[in-house]
Amino acid sequence: MTFGAAGMKYADIIVDISHERLDRPFQYRIPPALLEKVIPGVWVKIPFGKGNREIKGYVVSLSERPEIDPARIKDILDIAYGAEAPSAERQMVALAAWMKRHYGGTLIQSLKVVLPVRRAVRIKERKTLCLTVNADEALAKAEAFQKKRAVARARLLTALAENNEIDWALVRDKLNIGQSTVKDLEKLGLLCIKTEKVRRKSVFSPALKEFALNEAQQGIVDSFKRDYALGLRETYLIHGVTGSGKTEVYMEIISEVVRQGRQAIMLIPEIALTFQTVMRFISRFGDRVSYMHSKLSKGERYDQYMRAKEGELDIMIGPRSALFTPFPDLGIIVLDEEHEHSYKAENMPRYHAREVAIERARLSNAAVVLGSATPSVDSFFRAKRGEYRLFTLDKRAAGGVLPVTYVEDLRNELRKGNRSIFSMRLKAMMEDRLNNKQQAMLFLNRRGMAGFVSCRACGRVFKCPHCDVSLSAHRDKRLICHYCGYEEKLQEKCPECGSKYIGTMRAGTEKVEEEVKKLFPSARVLRMDADTTKSKDAYEKILSEFADQKADILVGTQMIVKGHDFPAVTLVGILAADLSLYAADYRAGERTFDLLTQAAGRAGRAELKGEVVIQTYSPEHYSIAAAKKQDYNVFYAEEIAFRKLMEYPPVSHLLKILIEDRSEERANRVAGEIRAVIPDDRDLKLIGPAPDSLAMLKDHYRRAIYVKHADYERLADVKDFIEAWRQGEGGMEASVQFDFDPL
Repeated sequence: MTFGAAGMKYADIIVDISHERLDRPFQYRIPPALLEKVIPGVWVKIPFGKGNREIKGYVVSLSERPEIDPARIKDILDIAYGAEAPSAERQMVALAAWMKRHYGGTLIQSLKVVLPVRRAVRIKERKTLCLTVNADEALAKAEAFQKKRAVARARLLTALAENNEIDWALVRDKLNIGQSTVKDLEKLGLLCIKTEKVRRKSVFSPALKEFALNEAQQGIVDSFKRDYALGLRETYLIHGVTGSGKTEVYMEIISEVVRQGRQAIMLIPEIALTFQTVMRFISRFGDRVSYMHSKLSKGERYDQYMRAKEGELDIMIGPRSALFTPFPDLGIIVLDEEHEHSYKAENMPRYHAREVAIERARLSNAAVVLGSATPSVDSFFRAKRGEYRLFTLDKRAAGGVLPVTYVEDLRNELRKGNRSIFSMRLKAMMEDRLNNKQQAMLFLNRRGMAGFVSCRACGRVFKCPHCDVSLSAHRDKRLICHYCGYEEKLQEKCPECGSKYIGTMRAGTEKVEEEVKKLFPSARVLRMDADTTKSKDAYEKILSEFADQKADILVGTQMIVKGHDFPAVTLVGILAADLSLYAADYRAGERTFDLLTQAAGRAGRAELKGEVVIQTYSPEHYSIAAAKKQDYNVFYAEEIAFRKLMEYPPVSHLLKILIEDRSEERANRVAGEIRAVIPDDRDLKLIGPAPDSLAMLKDHYRRAIYVKHADYERLADVKDFIEAWRQGEGGMEASVQFDFDPL
């Protein structure tokens, strides 16, 4: 059945900005008189429900096609004049529409990401009992109540006569007076109850502190200020070596924006960094700084959103989700450690915080600052092309030197009979640090384990001949490429050297901690990983103990190597560089260089000289060789040449189409159908369908198709085409998700 009339337009409207009501938008007809005024993001008046109660809603999209019989569609009443339109929420609605277009999924999924959570959260309140008569009258009444044996009334009035105002919690807990007594005195007109909302604050404010910038730092700040004063809102990339003082630059830039009455969002990649970063910002900006992360309670998160929305804050710090803080006049967004993979969302819509930050800044007339010691290849590529403005800090701010780095070939350790987790050099250096009362950090990238297979004798890694990524080991002794589906049998002997030492490394941080304690029984050891940081304050506790030198050695995963500053750390040991180097991912080389350089940067950040030991089976790999020298430009030249050869991002773009279903046959069939309906275009390069890197999850079979094209918008068109095909002809029985430039 076909609905609609020529020239008629409809609007999809969200009727309440809250998660409970975000089940779907409602469609309304746009009257002719409002055609030019109703656009996405506008606040309108609409009739709602059976009684046509007038409420307000946000227009999220327009259409010329009605979803139901037009006779059942109501008209928009008017634009919502005379009310204060929340511009931040209008921007969020527009941002959600942009995210739907660029990352797929439904509009509702995007709205749930960008809009503040408004749930039934208990509002924290402070109640105060206030005396409404003078003290003499209160004492006289108290004496009368005492004679009538109304002891509780007498006790409360006597206390109020002495203090005039008393906190309700003290009345309840210390004076042991119940609510009925308070209500009785309120009815008699002897007291009143004053109630005020209390925002949950998660930090205290130390004394304000100023920073002195060096010449290189000041040059960046001055350039930014000139641009900002001229109304230029650019995207800047600060490439600064570890310890070069990027955070001080961020704070000075943010200070300029805040001075103009605007607000700032400071994104950081790890919850573990939040406490240290927040304290540095509070020392500069006072209590108009707050933070957001997943460890906060629902009430705490909601309170921080509301404090920002109501103008109580100037700066919000936090991981990815802090990007959607509803500031009324956002002036700048900073992404520290912008190369980090945690800026990419794992669930639909699979957005990247960097790209969304740039779009939100465009909507808000704000600037964006990206910073890293190891910029993502994507960002550096764009900076080289002039899309971002590039600044460089090539020296440490405090005048220190970069650490000396040693690369230990684990193949040689095996030949010498050393089957320990630690090379002989690393053991000797750990002992030296313990003797000299200095600290060491041991890093194991456990998250990088992807089941790659290599020869422990010669270092050969089993790789796909078609995609130049490692093959992943499966339980049935098959090695599979999760990009194209190529597979081969696991061999018992290395085809190059004939060694039988073939397998995967399975040591974890807990095992490393045990080995350290065996080697050095008197050493004080802390471990920081997903298991030891489950509780709300675990990050702060572990980091504070290590910063206070209550431990000699910190063992951990990647969360220990990002941005932390421990002056007494003079040794960093990277135990297995290959765990990330040979993951089944075309970005494996970049990820390895990032992790090694960031980890190395934790050593020697103060007066004491730092040293780093990188343990690997592949010392000749360009990522490891460049990390040893901490030379980003050498790494980038090699990496971008590889990306150009293979047509991987950022040179080209990649769309991953993930098909999931409980039935393996149906997952395969829908994947084949999608592959067949993708428009025939010689510039589009298709790979698959093939089993996903996680071929089965929660009893769902997963198949992947990859599409390459130089133009991102062309891939977005492919996504739109598949979504339309599924709505019309078929394929709806299986779940289909889209991931652009997947990580």
